[in-house]
Amino acid sequence: MKQIIVSLLVFVSSLMVKAQENSLNEALPTDKSIVKGVLPNGMTYYIKKTDVVKGAASYYIIQNVGSILENDDQQGLAHFLEHMAFNGTESFPGKGILNTLQKNGAVFGKDINAYTSFDETVYNMNNIPTKDGLVDVCLTVLRDWSNKLLLTNEEIDAERGVIKEEWRTRQNGQMRLFEKSVPVSYNNSKYAQRMPIGLMSVVEKFDYKALRDFYHDWYRTDLQAIAIIGDIDVKEVEKKIQEKFSGIQAVKNAKQRFVVDIPGNEKMQYVLGTDPEISSASISLGIRHNVLKEETAGDLKRGLLESIALSILSERISELAQQPTVSFLGARVVNSPLSRTKKVFNIAITPKPNQQQEAFSQVLTEIIRAVKFGYTASEIERAKENIKTAYENQIAAKNQKSHASIENQIQENFLTNAVITDIDKEYGIAKELLAGITNEALHATIKGFYTKENRFLIVTGVEGQQNLSEDEANKIITALENSSSIEPYKEELAGKTLLSGVEIKPGTIIAVKADKKTGAATFYLSNGVKVHYKFVNKEKNQVSLNAISNGGVSLLKDADLPSADFVSNLAQMSGLGAFNATELKKIMAGKTAGVSIGLSDINESVSGRSNTKDVETMLQLIHLHFVRPRFDAESFKVMQSNINNYIVRRSKDVGEKMRDSLTLALYGKNNPREALFNQDYADAVSFEKIKQIYKERFADISDFEFFIVGDVEEAQLKPLLEKYIAGIKTENKKEKYLDNESEWLSARIDKDIFIEMKDPKAVVNMVYRKEMPYSIKNTIYSSVLGKILQLRITATVREAEGGAYSPSASAGFSREPKSRAFVSFSFDCNPDMADKLVAIVNEEFKKITEGNINDEDLNKIRTNLLKEKEQSKDKNSYDMQLITKYYRYGEDINDPKNFEDIVNKMTKKDIQLIAAEILKGGKSYEIVFKPKPKPKV
Repeated sequence: MKQIIVSLLVFVSSLMVKAQENSLNEALPTDKSIVKGVLPNGMTYYIKKTDVVKGAASYYIIQNVGSILENDDQQGLAHFLEHMAFNGTESFPGKGILNTLQKNGAVFGKDINAYTSFDETVYNMNNIPTKDGLVDVCLTVLRDWSNKLLLTNEEIDAERGVIKEEWRTRQNGQMRLFEKSVPVSYNNSKYAQRMPIGLMSVVEKFDYKALRDFYHDWYRTDLQAIAIIGDIDVKEVEKKIQEKFSGIQAVKNAKQRFVVDIPGNEKMQYVLGTDPEISSASISLGIRHNVLKEETAGDLKRGLLESIALSILSERISELAQQPTVSFLGARVVNSPLSRTKKVFNIAITPKPNQQQEAFSQVLTEIIRAVKFGYTASEIERAKENIKTAYENQIAAKNQKSHASIENQIQENFLTNAVITDIDKEYGIAKELLAGITNEALHATIKGFYTKENRFLIVTGVEGQQNLSEDEANKIITALENSSSIEPYKEELAGKTLLSGVEIKPGTIIAVKADKKTGAATFYLSNGVKVHYKFVNKEKNQVSLNAISNGGVSLLKDADLPSADFVSNLAQMSGLGAFNATELKKIMAGKTAGVSIGLSDINESVSGRSNTKDVETMLQLIHLHFVRPRFDAESFKVMQSNINNYIVRRSKDVGEKMRDSLTLALYGKNNPREALFNQDYADAVSFEKIKQIYKERFADISDFEFFIVGDVEEAQLKPLLEKYIAGIKTENKKEKYLDNESEWLSARIDKDIFIEMKDPKAVVNMVYRKEMPYSIKNTIYSSVLGKILQLRITATVREAEGGAYSPSASAGFSREPKSRAFVSFSFDCNPDMADKLVAIVNEEFKKITEGNINDEDLNKIRTNLLKEKEQSKDKNSYDMQLITKYYRYGEDINDPKNFEDIVNKMTKKDIQLIAAEILKGGKSYEIVFKPKPKPKV
């Protein structure tokens, strides 16, 4: 009988194993709300209906084409072709696409854009209204991007300069070292010679036919997918797609779309790079692995195991970094895509100066500790809870998913065949899988990451320091892998809660006042605090909180300013209440709530966010920030190390030198409120002073005005406010900020500053400003002025002159501490063209002051402002802005007379007048950085 029972148990056990294997082989549930089809010519299409942006849709074309497909003499043409898609198509010659979409409220760079990478090129038109036949217009744009680019000689030649300036803008020490490291990270595969920006020798001189050949070879229907996402009729759009795109002929005898693999290596590859503009080190150890499919429940389990294994490891390293004695400033561990066929397990380290060897050893010790011993039960449970919470938050907000995030899933499906899952059903599977995840499985996962093959080490060194050599790195790795002194990880935090040791005496809500205009209510608390609240569930399961108090840095002495800059940093690094930052993160496992404090020129602020179920946790955090803030001396030492390293890092950085030079040109050497970030500044930062500033600025909660907006019912919120906010003692002290803002050295500053730089470029900074009375009209008119100037300098500086890649113009109006309008311009350019381009910018501004404003430009901007205002109403943040402006300043942004009426009625004269007042009666500076001439030999 005993033998029969044993045999029966073995049989049942084998059936259970078999059933589990079968369940792991089951396909993941797909999202049926996304319609997918393939036309006879091979083009794939996706359609998703969502009203996350009401009355609007986004359009994408995903080209399975990138720089990896270029021949040696075509380097840069994939990216060049992306630019040309905005420079003339069959239905939209010249700038027709931009002009057409801009007339309907879209903005180039924001709503209309594209990118090119090694393996794909993606174009987008986002949040375009679906009225007035615009669905057909956008589908026609997609059709033209597919196979009807004009590629005229004139437009090609005009774009060469723009791309050269894009290359120039990106050139710096970090980019030069990145380019040096690429052959190692990609193991000398074709990727190493196919940076998407390409070679400027090719860009400047390629034959027109070369670009057209690349276009006809690779932009074809079997390598293309279109995606339409938004507030549309799916069946109607699908019919339009079939009618508009089926007529495109499939290419016969098409070139094979090849995939480049990265070869393996047994010996670790190594590269050390230094650059005269780099003064801080970094270390990156990578281990390549094959990309695996993500189609079955077994694949999902592998993904969950990887996520848990890496998140725990990251927390351990983060915990170690909180110790002031460690030899590194920061480190991270990720497993990220490298190419179509490879992912990389990457350990990135920022060592302290002259401690590269020690930093590499300390961080690698944590990796090997996990490889040797795995993880603790408490770590695993926290990670599981965090994953469950992440799933629940996604499910609650699934109908608020942005167009861009939906497109990302579609893109992965098209390019790599990744499954777009039904998140509800996936979570059901994930919960079962999480329940069965063991330390043994996680241990095997981290050991699988840390293989001896396919390693590479990239060291960004510093000239004059003892940089980590290949021999040293190999010795450290060998010693640690064979060490018997590494012990398992230990932790103790059982039985503690966020409010451990905190006694709370609740207050009461003494009055409630509803406001019909805004739909908000104000709670008057027994301790003098006012809380303005509005229930809004446009974004489900999201709650936000802002609290604002007047005063800020303006009330501090000059000597306190360096310490004031780091109040919020130290508060975050120190933890809260009874827990340091590491412990606090563990206590918060499985919860979605966060709070931060801020100290600006004229305000103190507290910001919070949570999901609906964790509103209580958010308010507990608020309570602790006022009654039990934590200032950790060890955290201050860590912060000092970060500050000192920043000073070292910025010492050779060209951008930092420009920022310092700009400050000196505007404010002089001895302005305490505009001090340079140097060693004297760092030495003035005091632990005791930070504590004192925090306690003074956040001493009395009754001086703060609270605003709460989101998916939380009044019945849930009120008792929590009584307990955690009304329960805080107050002194009923009210403060006002001071207007002690620094003034420029003179009303007009015009200066060229020469800086040493390896790759020569000029950097233009121009600002005009004028104090004038605040009004809603002035804020709108100044904003419109900036948008008109952006259109003008894009057309002149970028397109006509090919002088800058992304010239920026903006204008606005500040209410406090001074009521003032401003206009600013900035761009990088060829040093030889800087003076000419500055003159063009000034001339464009002057033309506007003389009334030279295009009706078309004004109407484009009018349409854009109205579109963006309407679309902003779909977000909870709109209601936060609504009640903040209403209660603080008495402005009702819902009232058409405060926006829509002004925008609809504004004229060219309105813009001319405000431009003229800023230009002729205000202050300005024009500071251009240029490369210092090399000494003659």
